Amino acid sequence: MGFGAMWLTGYGPARDPDAMVRLARRAVELGAGVVDTADGYGLGANEELLAKALHPYPDGVLVATKVGQVRSAERKWQPLGRPAYLRQQTELSLRRLRVDTLDLLQLHRIDPTVPVEDQLGTLAELQQEGKARHIGLSEVTADQLEAARGHARIASVQNRYNLTDREHEGVLEHCEREGIAFIPWWPLARGEHALRQGPIGRVADELGATPAQVCLAWLLRRSPVVHPIPGTKSLAHLDENMAARTVELDDRRFRELDALAPAAGK
Repeated sequence: MGFGAMWLTGYGPARDPDAMVRLARRAVELGAGVVDTADGYGLGANEELLAKALHPYPDGVLVATKVGQVRSAERKWQPLGRPAYLRQQTELSLRRLRVDTLDLLQLHRIDPTVPVEDQLGTLAELQQEGKARHIGLSEVTADQLEAARGHARIASVQNRYNLTDREHEGVLEHCEREGIAFIPWWPLARGEHALRQGPIGRVADELGATPAQVCLAWLLRRSPVVHPIPGTKSLAHLDENMAARTVELDDRRFRELDALAPAAGK
């Protein structure tokens, strides 16, 4: 189980940075193995806050960041994959996170206006220079993943995926076959999975768990390559999310939940 750090700052500086530092430290104390951020979260403030909270980073904690997307308005993002920009943002992420090598450098989006070989080639060069240990992708199709693998060693894919949204089921299956980590963002949808209703709520009642824990437990059982990164600004929700690792779904309950949404994208 990992931790999505975006909401420590949201789209700007943290309103209560001391509380968010405590939250990040608590996530690691509870065993979050992946901490996910991006250069665009809080315009760099997110990476700086994580460094304040966690540097020097404990053994067993992989800090992942992303480059290649810019925000032109609070909730409006667009890809920007020009090689010079990717290199510049990587250097800034290194500085803000206070490291010489990024554990996982992810291309936030493939820019359709820039040849993919230029984008992935830049990340591969950064890896060869020792500035990135692993390279990942975000929001890609299986075809895009395979094309990218022709230009760089891809360690992970971060796509939107959860119990009731399986547009990228085919990408997950591809990652399973190739031994690539799959990091689902929005693992609890927009919070709908925390509601105690329908089959999710019924299974939660049977197990003495919360609906959110049941949905995370489903993801953890779905595949050994899946590494959920639920995010939150609440210590209580953080504790709840991390405790999902102790929720065990038997075959019947797993199949019941699995039937809530058909596999879609290939």
